Amino acid sequence: MLRSTLPASPAARRVLVGTLLSSFGRGLTLPFLLVYLTQVRGLNAGTVGLLAGWMGVVSLGLAPLGGSLVDRFGARTVVLPLTLVASLGGVLLAFATGAVGAFVALTVIAIAFSALWSGQTTIMASLVTEAERQKAFGLNFTLINLGIGAGGLVAGTFVDVHRPQTFLIIYLCDAVTNLIPFAILLSLRSVGGRVAPTAGAPAATSSGGYAAVLRDRTFMRYFIFLLVVTVCGYAQIEIGFTAFSVEVADVQPRVLGWAFAGNTTLIVVAQLFVLRWLDGRSRARALAIAASLFAASWIALAVAGMSFSGTAFATVGVVACGVVFGMGETLLSPVMPAITNALAPDELRGRYNALGAMVFGLASIVGPVTAGPLIGSGRAGIWVGMVVIGSLVAAMLALNLRRHLTADQDGRAVERRIPATSVERDPVHA
Repeated sequence: MLRSTLPASPAARRVLVGTLLSSFGRGLTLPFLLVYLTQVRGLNAGTVGLLAGWMGVVSLGLAPLGGSLVDRFGARTVVLPLTLVASLGGVLLAFATGAVGAFVALTVIAIAFSALWSGQTTIMASLVTEAERQKAFGLNFTLINLGIGAGGLVAGTFVDVHRPQTFLIIYLCDAVTNLIPFAILLSLRSVGGRVAPTAGAPAATSSGGYAAVLRDRTFMRYFIFLLVVTVCGYAQIEIGFTAFSVEVADVQPRVLGWAFAGNTTLIVVAQLFVLRWLDGRSRARALAIAASLFAASWIALAVAGMSFSGTAFATVGVVACGVVFGMGETLLSPVMPAITNALAPDELRGRYNALGAMVFGLASIVGPVTAGPLIGSGRAGIWVGMVVIGSLVAAMLALNLRRHLTADQDGRAVERRIPATSVERDPVHA
């Protein structure tokens, strides 16, 4: 099954290897930022929260510029230096001893990731056929989760707040793993170049910049869906889910670890099966199912907290929330970038992907602002109602979007229009 999911392009496969290894490095550090800065470097939790928020602001503010640079100079020209910047940020964070040092390090990291996602997505889209994109993006998401999960498990058995050098090691390892995709892309000299405007394309499309993107009504409908589903879905996992689980469902913190482990395991195990199921099916309907699964996960969490608080049933509900949410992610992860890149003309692909990335930046700011005050002030029921209703609204937006997508864009005709001889012309199979 894995073999049939791998892209035909050797370059795309090498890029995916870099994704896996760099994700492992990110997994070494991702779960421990708060612990590192508070218990090892002595910062208070409020300061760390502000620093994390600052990262979101920087990434969000620079994302449009990153998309423009990708379209103007090519994704390779943008991604290569930013990969080095991300590595530098890891080194700076390893040696940061105070608030100023942490601020500088996290700012550098935020600058790097402001355009890395859109640039890397643009590169992957250029390396695979349209029929392969959905599978390629889904496999990419699986490898990211596999790498992060493996890195977190390794670091969890190694780091110790009483031995600060253990944190120094994991941050330096993270910095080193960022050099792997840099080396891979550096070796692929013909990958990620600037795309010239399509011959005969209207001026508004070929040189209109973000104005042309904003005039794409279908994409803007899709953008609204993305904003709603991320605000009521992804953005609530880090703060809303954890706060509700501990404060309302009254479970032990270790249960959160079980929930996240269940989420990651489900994604890694189920993603390849989901990719096969998605072949030839409506992408918009898949988005609607994913949003509905998000709603179901929040309902499970609500039942756990409001009916069985502090019991074994609450533990089951919290873990079930993480697992059901993960099933929704397996549908969203391949479909979202596939639709974005199906709607984007080649010469504006960087901008389309940048706006897609901006949604997550916006959601990362809106999510904590809504979840924290509501749950903290005893209005958890309002929070539950907001995320459940919001997820169901997203499902309806996805179903409405289907009417505005062509069969190709919706994934219903991609397999049929690939010539039978296309594989024979691929150099991999020559």
